[in-house]
Amino acid sequence: MKDLSPKPGDLEAIENASRDEIEALQLQRMRWSLNHAYKNVAHYKASFDSAGVHPDDLKSLADLSRFPFTKKSDLRENYPFGMFAVPRSQINRIHASSGTTGQPTVVGYTQADLAMWDIVMARSLRAAGLRRGDLLHNAYGYGLFTGGLGVHGGAEKMGLTVVPISGGMTERQVRLIEDFQATGITVTPSYMLSILDEYKKQGLDPRQSPLKVGIFGAEPWTNSMRIEVEQSFDMHAVDIYGLSEVLGPGVSCECVESKDGLHIWEDHFFPEIIDPQTGEVLPDGELGELVFTSLSKEAFPIVRYRTRDLTRLLPGTARTMRRMQKVTGRSDDMIILRGVNIFPTQVEEQLLKVTELAAHFQIELIKKGPMDHMIVHVEGSQNASDELAKLIKANIGVTAEVKAGKKNTVPRSQGKAVRVIDNRQNG
Repeated sequence: MKDLSPKPGDLEAIENASRDEIEALQLQRMRWSLNHAYKNVAHYKASFDSAGVHPDDLKSLADLSRFPFTKKSDLRENYPFGMFAVPRSQINRIHASSGTTGQPTVVGYTQADLAMWDIVMARSLRAAGLRRGDLLHNAYGYGLFTGGLGVHGGAEKMGLTVVPISGGMTERQVRLIEDFQATGITVTPSYMLSILDEYKKQGLDPRQSPLKVGIFGAEPWTNSMRIEVEQSFDMHAVDIYGLSEVLGPGVSCECVESKDGLHIWEDHFFPEIIDPQTGEVLPDGELGELVFTSLSKEAFPIVRYRTRDLTRLLPGTARTMRRMQKVTGRSDDMIILRGVNIFPTQVEEQLLKVTELAAHFQIELIKKGPMDHMIVHVEGSQNASDELAKLIKANIGVTAEVKAGKKNTVPRSQGKAVRVIDNRQNG
């Protein structure tokens, strides 16, 4: 793989500012953000007042722990525009969730918000190894999902040539990567596996593709998956993180020269790690739930938003801004099977050890009598699936039934993969 490390002068000054400088800027911006939310969003005024706190009570960054959390249910209860801090006429763009699990969550952006988004997204793409003049194949979905347009604006800002292909039509994806000689791709990791399958179907060697870096996000994925993609394509595989409630893609990104966790752009987003059960703030290095407060957003300020993503905060390496470990899963994605906590990424890690099985999988939960039962659907031979069952038992500590099917029997997703189907209520 080509060395894509940044050259002297490539970075913004803030990316390697001292911790004192970063924290002074955070405190200044957090005071503004809390006041902005309190004065302009009825929900925040009510929640702050109920908790007995006022923005003026913030004397240090540690004082943020006195302020109440914001949950997804708060956003749903204020549907559609109740969380906006500016008049609707000042909103330049609206994004929203699908609403498949309840009322959609709606977010908005002013012109200044979109400009900030372009900055942090361009910063992320550069950290991942792309440079001005590269051609980016953007296979994130466009539309109300923040992925496609979020990446697009930052890519144009940094001078990339953008192919806004979105998801789907996998045969065409491969053809355009090859015809246009794309050097970078942004896509969900699960859909990248479908693109890999299509390369093989077309008789093309993915290691000879023009791609030099893939930037993967929108769903948890493992370092085992990174190795699989990097070895298959002879390219760098880099993790990016974001969520619409905080901004969209570009909240944090791995640096291609280190790939040791995602550097959070702390000049715009303040992270905390909390105990998911108690809400207590945990020290850096401890595993817990990630919480974000926006520091510069105008349209949709967010205060102590509970992401449900599980990770830990670590010191900076390639940048002075702190890192977050790769997300291991979500607190609401966790499967509790006969008293054992399981995340789909753990199953993925064991699956990738069995070379005779395809990398696609889906977990089905059912009732077998009074007991919960886990079925892992894979593609390949029954002998190989038996090997996977043994690995799951040895390394995760649960007994799982592994069912092997023919190629393409595991459902493919053009966006976020659906890893778990819970049919226990039908048992």
